[in-house]
Amino acid sequence: MRGYTPMTRPVFASIRCAVLLALGVLPLASGAQAQMLRPEKAKLSVLTDRTAYEAGTTARVGARVSIEPEWHVNSHKPTFDYLIPTELTLELPAGWPKESTRYPKDKVQAFAFADKPLAVYEGDVAILAEVRIPAGTAAGAFPVHVALHYQSCNRKECLPPVTTKTEVTLTVGPRGTPIESPLFSSTAGGGAEPAVKTAAVVPPSVFFILGLAVLGGLILNAMPCVLPVFSLKVFGLVRSAGHGRAEVVRGALATAAGILVSFWALALAAVAARAAGAAVGWGVQFQRPGFVAFLTVVVVLFCLNLWGLFEIPLPQWASRVGGTGPREGVAGHFFSGLFATLMATPCSAPFLGTAIGFALGQKAGLILGIFTAVGFGMALPYLLLAAAPGAARFFPRPGAWMDTVRGAMGFLLAAAAVWLFYVLSAQMSPERVAFIQLGLLALALFTWMRHRGLRGPALQRLAGVGMAAAVVLILVLAISSGGGATAQAAEGRNGVGGLIAWVPFDRAKAESLAADGKLVFVDVTADWCFTCKVNEKLVLETPEVAGAFQRHNVIAMRADWTNRDDRIGTFLADHGRYGIPFYALYRPGNPPHVFSELLNKETLVSEVEATAAKMAAR
Repeated sequence: MRGYTPMTRPVFASIRCAVLLALGVLPLASGAQAQMLRPEKAKLSVLTDRTAYEAGTTARVGARVSIEPEWHVNSHKPTFDYLIPTELTLELPAGWPKESTRYPKDKVQAFAFADKPLAVYEGDVAILAEVRIPAGTAAGAFPVHVALHYQSCNRKECLPPVTTKTEVTLTVGPRGTPIESPLFSSTAGGGAEPAVKTAAVVPPSVFFILGLAVLGGLILNAMPCVLPVFSLKVFGLVRSAGHGRAEVVRGALATAAGILVSFWALALAAVAARAAGAAVGWGVQFQRPGFVAFLTVVVVLFCLNLWGLFEIPLPQWASRVGGTGPREGVAGHFFSGLFATLMATPCSAPFLGTAIGFALGQKAGLILGIFTAVGFGMALPYLLLAAAPGAARFFPRPGAWMDTVRGAMGFLLAAAAVWLFYVLSAQMSPERVAFIQLGLLALALFTWMRHRGLRGPALQRLAGVGMAAAVVLILVLAISSGGGATAQAAEGRNGVGGLIAWVPFDRAKAESLAADGKLVFVDVTADWCFTCKVNEKLVLETPEVAGAFQRHNVIAMRADWTNRDDRIGTFLADHGRYGIPFYALYRPGNPPHVFSELLNKETLVSEVEATAAKMAAR
């Protein structure tokens, strides 16, 4: 072919990854349309003052309202009648008397837009509700929905009123243990709850978090999700080594740039999504069947390209960017960096969850900084190679063996496509998955006809139309599925037939069971989370863990996040996490114990044993 060799093919297949990356970050903001741009400037969290209450006693429910800096909400009794008051309401079980609520003392401040100072709340404030549990109430767990209605303003504008909701469980039974919290400290005779003192809570050092982000990004290179792309990258650098040190430096820097640019795109998308009120999280784009199907198309095209089924002629501008001859070129290295990041998003490495969870709760500048640190960590091997290009002499010398390796890598990517089919099978019916597979087969057929089977411009154009039609058909089938998992798939993910009898996750039930003195283990997983599946096979579904659960009557709950579920997203956010896997052990009288993303069998068993021993000693 004119000025072109088969080894440049991955460059042009990977160019599609630029479009793919844009599609991958768009789902982060797509929830904004459903939310109708309801910006919330206050976060609500609630808890009870005891783990359980006897019938006929009074329960206290404390609500912490965390208002963002430079914003305020109106007092419960605002200065003017036309202002929106801040109100906390509880949806109690039928027959229970209405709660009595005490609000904090407001602050009176002057604003340029008001002639008279206004009564407002700022910072962190506490609201206390008292609930009288009727005598004769049967023992059990009673979920209570809590709603906060407020309007947030700053010194320039007021946003539309919003209602934020959460849930707390009141457990009726033998008198439980007290829960210590500043929410339940009261002023002497004042009758109002003071603002919650948060100065004693020292936030984690930003530099420490940045260090975790770099380390988490570096470990991402060793995760199975990145393995196919990493293999391609090593292959490309081997070819670069055959053209001298300058080519190695250029390729390594271009790859690092692709990784960093993709992380900046993810950070900006996360900032935009959070500002619009949408859910954000690491890897949540894989909850969209359309995204998974599009990624499958790209992976299949990579496979066909590596197997030599088609070639793409070099446009003149690409020749200038990528170079001519048997070199991958700067563009190829750059876009392979983009693709590596995209394939890394369904994996959660150690330390990464802590860093990303901290980042997504901060302001835009810090989000960008932490995502940059993660990208820097993932790009670190390539930056080190660029700093010491002499290390490339340890690479094997280019030769005919590379054609064999290229074909083998095509099979490695084909394995990634099989995994993506597995993800799709949990998001749509088997019939629809079969049609998507037929669409991919048609795409391969038309690709072969266009580049190998047909002669003449008209027939080749017709085959090109067939390729485009196959891609459109695949995406329409995936997007129109709605992402609903079948009952059979859901049952399979709950671990039927495994060593552990998993039950569907119910947060209120988990808290209630822990209050009753039981251990509850929660596993938040998804079919697109490769790390989750590895932990399930190597740690959870093992005789040691299953035996420990059985000996101590541990109730195992599984939360499936394969498809979007806002309740699970809220549960993760309440624990400062925005990615999975997530593992927690609910313990009576203590907050849940959260485990590392890479679950360790010995650590899990020892924590269960130690907690059970403490419970028995009481």
